[in-house]
Amino acid sequence: MPPTDSALPHTPDGLDETDLALVEALQLRPRAPWARIASVIGIDATTAARRWRRLTDGGLAWMTAYPAQHASVVGYVDLACAPGALDALTAELCHWGPVFSVERTTGDHSLSLGVAAYDLPSLDDFVTGRLGRLDGVRSVRLSICTRVYREGSGWLVHTLNERQRTHLTGGDRRTRPRRPGGGPHEGDRRLLRALGTDARRGYAELARECGLSETTVRRRLARMIAGGEVSIRCDLTQQLAGWPVIATFRIAAPGPGTEAVAHALAGLPETRLCASVTGPDNLLLSAWLRSPADCLTLEQRILHRHPGLRIGERSITLHTAKRMGRLLDRWGRARTHVQITTAPEGGALDNPG
Repeated sequence: MPPTDSALPHTPDGLDETDLALVEALQLRPRAPWARIASVIGIDATTAARRWRRLTDGGLAWMTAYPAQHASVVGYVDLACAPGALDALTAELCHWGPVFSVERTTGDHSLSLGVAAYDLPSLDDFVTGRLGRLDGVRSVRLSICTRVYREGSGWLVHTLNERQRTHLTGGDRRTRPRRPGGGPHEGDRRLLRALGTDARRGYAELARECGLSETTVRRRLARMIAGGEVSIRCDLTQQLAGWPVIATFRIAAPGPGTEAVAHALAGLPETRLCASVTGPDNLLLSAWLRSPADCLTLEQRILHRHPGLRIGERSITLHTAKRMGRLLDRWGRARTHVQITTAPEGGALDNPG
């Protein structure tokens, strides 16, 4: 059993440098053999596997997989809530499949959600017909994502040196091109569901669960990875790893230069999410930081490099309750996993509980 909250340290020292190096190696090559991972970070394969088991058993790090195009439409939804309803709303929304992320934030909107939908009418039905009618919701703000420049799977711990990264990746760290289309083939869905809870599960175990041959599983997974159809990410509890602060900025960028600015912001080492969105503040930036004071430092650095930008809104996340389908406790440790689904046509909600 994972340790209780009371057993946790009250300082961000739950992961040592070897743990962080292990996490970064898995961020770069999520399904690489333990022997290859171990040779890069300077330990043996048995030790690497044992350390990873300790991290996953404690919820300190985890692997997940999801379709690279997990929805035709993604919306970022901010809810203004009655204070007395916040706990109940957080608990309920964490178990809704189309709500793939849930953060409690500062500012006028105390809940910030990531929502996956089949299409624009489905998103409208879900936001107005489901979210807007929940008890305790006072107002809803919706921004539609038009392009993602970086998401969490592109963020690195930055513990390995360049030589180690090159040895692990062979110098190829380019983003794989994604096939056009609205999601995975039907025959791949069971495989993706099995990988969602643990993206390092062995081929034999995946084959048994999916009712497929091991050869078929290897072939399908290799095709999905090579074609950019699946995102596999290694995540970790940010508080105990030393990045306890999430700062989110809504930025107004001038039309002609938006593309270049977005790429530059996505390239910052702190950036976890950079996306273009609808609305007057047309860029959404989320960053992991060491302290609240770093929020101002990052903002000043951004405006110094890009003086034409205007930051219209800034907030700090008080608690991340759900991240890409993974429910997190107050220390950011992984608990259960909720399969990411899309808000369907007609507004019906699959498996809300």
